[in-house]
Amino acid sequence: MEDEIENYKESVSRSAILKIGDEAAASLRASEQLLLDELLLWAEVDRIIRKRLRIPSYATWRRKRLKLLEEYRRPEHWGIRPDGVLAREVHPPAESKVLVAGGDIDRTALYLAAHGCEVTAVDREVAPLERVMHVAQEAGLADRIQSYVADITDWSPEVQLGAVVCTPDAFTGLSADERSRAFELLQGATRDGGVHLVGTIMRGQRGFSVAELKRQYKGWSISVEHDSGTSKSFLARKIAS
Repeated sequence: MEDEIENYKESVSRSAILKIGDEAAASLRASEQLLLDELLLWAEVDRIIRKRLRIPSYATWRRKRLKLLEEYRRPEHWGIRPDGVLAREVHPPAESKVLVAGGDIDRTALYLAAHGCEVTAVDREVAPLERVMHVAQEAGLADRIQSYVADITDWSPEVQLGAVVCTPDAFTGLSADERSRAFELLQGATRDGGVHLVGTIMRGQRGFSVAELKRQYKGWSISVEHDSGTSKSFLARKIAS
């Protein structure tokens, strides 16, 4: 609401703002406001602008916002299957730190942010991250998403992660040793009970397999979920040591 008012002030001329100020002063005098200080005048100017823009009251805005957030929490809103492994299995507590990398970075990041997670989106390319932040800004979720242009091997978590959601795309071009180091880093940064989801592993995909992931996640609780006839998702949950 405040942003809309300030944007309006910046969009009109100085003379227009001064006219609103005169209107606000006249309104306060008419209401027998004895102390006409700067704060009262400023508040009255904002009230006049809010009325002109037909900005709803905070209570009305809050009701609409809560309804909208409920819609954003629906996986279908972001094109995510409600019976898919992401919606079924990845439920970190609100305000958990989550890493998202690889394909479908925008849908996953926005869905988890809508559920209260603090999401870090990592990608080698700028375009997917710009797309994520643009939609997040429009949805009012930008404060829950941070984006980094980086390789998965270059990014180092500074906080404990509640979940990692990625696809094999995040590891494209890496050798087996580089992938192993990346998984080791992410596993060490994940809290007990945290979950890792590696989605859409295609049959015959070069350089990446479910068998490799099973070797990487020894000591974790793991399962393989079938997405379709040719692809699978790998799910691992960190067991308390």
